[in-house]
Amino acid sequence: MFDWFKTLIMYRSDALTVWGDPIVVERLSWYYSVMKNEKPARFMAAKKIPVDIDPYNNISLDELWSVHEKASREFASLLRDIVERGLDISKLETPKYSYLDIKTAIAYKLIEECRLCERRCGAKRIKGKPGVCLVDRECIVHSFFHHIGEEAPLVPSGTIFYGGCNFKCVFCQNWDISQVHARDGERVSPRELAFIQRNLRLKGARNINHVGGEPTPHLPFILESLRYLDVNVPQLWNSNMYMSEETMTLLRDIIDIWLPDLKYGNNECAWRLSKVRNYWEIVTRNIKVAHDSSDIIIRHLVLPGHVECCTRRVLEWIASNTPRALVNIMDQYRPEHIVAKHPGLYPEIARKPSASELKTAYEIADSLGIMYQQVS
Repeated sequence: MFDWFKTLIMYRSDALTVWGDPIVVERLSWYYSVMKNEKPARFMAAKKIPVDIDPYNNISLDELWSVHEKASREFASLLRDIVERGLDISKLETPKYSYLDIKTAIAYKLIEECRLCERRCGAKRIKGKPGVCLVDRECIVHSFFHHIGEEAPLVPSGTIFYGGCNFKCVFCQNWDISQVHARDGERVSPRELAFIQRNLRLKGARNINHVGGEPTPHLPFILESLRYLDVNVPQLWNSNMYMSEETMTLLRDIIDIWLPDLKYGNNECAWRLSKVRNYWEIVTRNIKVAHDSSDIIIRHLVLPGHVECCTRRVLEWIASNTPRALVNIMDQYRPEHIVAKHPGLYPEIARKPSASELKTAYEIADSLGIMYQQVS
């Protein structure tokens, strides 16, 4: 028996019992079917959509997007057949070049002058110049393991921690791999990344959890790794969701379950605490796309002193715009990183959230009909 399974039985029995909840089964139905190998992961289906060009042969970005648009329509039709008719894609021929290849080629084009996220820093990452995220043309992995601390439907989660991040959160709990020592991880090739995912799945992972840091800077390497991955496993995107529209278009038909953070309810708090502009418009846009494309669990970390300016608005937006979402209202904030070193600069978050603040957050969620108990 796997060691993680013994731990699961002892400490996370909810990971087993959660699937007895009909709300969870309904809202995470696609993810569940892929997790149980009843349906193919989306990346497996994308490999079956043929394209009539070699996308790696010096094709312009405009032409790649044109082919992508056509292939996306064919993918939508294939996905309907899988969902509604139970189509077995293993009986379909695997083409030389596929929808997944087009996505991979576009992603590499986007890091020539990087615009994977809405910082659009323009770093020539393909030539080895790191972006604001501190990632260049190589995939940086700090660790990977079966994570039993995630939401119950996800555990055990085959979690891969990537280096670097496009946010500069002053309270980051993963500050070592996202900011200070972001570039100190192992350089991993796409084939090696596929091997990591394969082993995690074969040893019992319910999903592959791309996290960090932030996975967005690693999009080209992740997409390429899926070309080599030969086992069926749900792909999970665990992200701050500050992606460009181009990145969302590339991810939309690949990700089986989304795990986004919706941190702030306004742009002012986002700039002060994470140094990103236009946060609210960008992240809510992307979370809406994610919600409309596949299954989703939205995370919201309750920050002390930010219940009215952030928590209330976040939960109201979720209730109005993402009604199928399960929501993890997270209570585990603690002062870390710059806040821990210089609490006087950020006095309202230089403490843990109070019991009263957490109670208010839950009461807001209850009043809005948000489903949070199953994953919080």
